[in-house]
Amino acid sequence: MPETAETFDDAMSRWREWQEAPWGRLRYTLAEANLLRSLGENAARPLRVLDLAGGDGGDAVRLAALGHHVTVVDQAPAMLAAAAGRAEAAGLGALVTCVQADVLALPADLARAGFDVVLCHNLLQYVDDVRAVLATSLTSLRHGGLFSVMAVNRHAAPLLTAVREGDLAAALASLDADRTRARTFDAELRLYTAEETTAHLAALGCRDVCHYGIRSVCDHLTDDARKYEPAYYAELERLELALTARHPYPHTARLFQLTARKGQG
Repeated sequence: MPETAETFDDAMSRWREWQEAPWGRLRYTLAEANLLRSLGENAARPLRVLDLAGGDGGDAVRLAALGHHVTVVDQAPAMLAAAAGRAEAAGLGALVTCVQADVLALPADLARAGFDVVLCHNLLQYVDDVRAVLATSLTSLRHGGLFSVMAVNRHAAPLLTAVREGDLAAALASLDADRTRARTFDAELRLYTAEETTAHLAALGCRDVCHYGIRSVCDHLTDDARKYEPAYYAELERLELALTARHPYPHTARLFQLTARKGQG
């Protein structure tokens, strides 16, 4: 990964502010709902989950609260310390394990662990070789296990630029752009699509791919202040949950989430 661990550690306060904002809360609520939908009845039993580049445990603690055992891997020590602290504060320390490592060079015991679920959320935008990252991530997943991938959606960029910035020329130019800049971490992001990522998953032997949208509406609404109003946010959350798997809306959502099963048949 081109960005250093310090890049992320130094941005911890901005990251926490983002997580607590309406758009951050929606990202985690929708991701959890999509995972539970894809897991079906399996979600009711304790599962072993590997959360790659899991940061400060935003996904991990939610899953641990449901009784799952989650191993968070990240290269940023401050993020992992925050994840451990968040788990302890929630009384879930026994269900969350934190490991400092490069997700592209996992310790052998994790690479061969055969997890029931592997998360690769918001990692692809920091790498150039998507196929290699997906292949490495899948090595830790048991046959038939559930793989979840989330990344910034390239299809959303022109619409967001036109609606939020009113810059139609920039929106036109962004049709072919495959890079953007992350304000929170001040890092360059690669933009991908669900379609090309689905093709990678199929080539790697995955099946039953489901395409979800994360924030199909929120990022296109220009009145950010109103999203903090509890009643309005509740309505927005209900709408987002209704649209997350309802096509065509995932195609222009800010983020795409794909779930798939490892192995053919």
